[in-house]
Amino acid sequence: MNAAAIQAHALTKSFGQGEAVTIAVRDATFEACYGEILFIVGPSGSGKTTLLSMISGILRPTTGEVTVHGANVWQMNADDLAEFRLNTIGFVFQDFHLFPRLTTAENVAIPLVLRHQDWDASVAKGVQALDIVGLKNRAELPPVKLSGGEQQRVAIARALVGDPELLILDEPTASLDGDTGRMILQFVREHVLNPQRCILIVTHDARIFEFADRVMHMEDGRITDRASAAS
Repeated sequence: MNAAAIQAHALTKSFGQGEAVTIAVRDATFEACYGEILFIVGPSGSGKTTLLSMISGILRPTTGEVTVHGANVWQMNADDLAEFRLNTIGFVFQDFHLFPRLTTAENVAIPLVLRHQDWDASVAKGVQALDIVGLKNRAELPPVKLSGGEQQRVAIARALVGDPELLILDEPTASLDGDTGRMILQFVREHVLNPQRCILIVTHDARIFEFADRVMHMEDGRITDRASAAS
């Protein structure tokens, strides 16, 4: 087993108080390692997205700790946490979140611009990232001119442009047909995964489970199967 990229210990997240309290995640403990793809799976409402948000520094746990790339996420102040997320974690959102008025290369460049890098240099690096996902010839097009699978690859390129140690994909095949979804996951497995990167995928799509190194199941806020090997 490679070194741990993520260490989550006894994570719990509750909302509300008293009789109205809802516990979204209950005592979640697990590790994810560099050089692997870990799927977090389960039905809607099982706590997957809440767990993802606590790991990535978006939602503070009610109890528990998260260490990502050697840093205790929730011991940072707000500024340090924002900087850490920008430099360490790449996100691929379910609905792509591409800006319609920007070209694909400009969309990919956004994380670098947020790091206060030069615009033109950032866009040039965006083109390089598009080349990795096979879309360099789409660099000047707006997202509306792309297929769903192409838009997903643009989102992956944007997540990769800053060379993150942790890549998080939230329901990456939800907006795609079966064949396109499998193509995207095959691409991630062959071209995005490397020994210095951990990939965490939240999904309920059983059609893509074969692309995982391990699959961790959640139900009613609990981890019910602690990262068994994918079959």
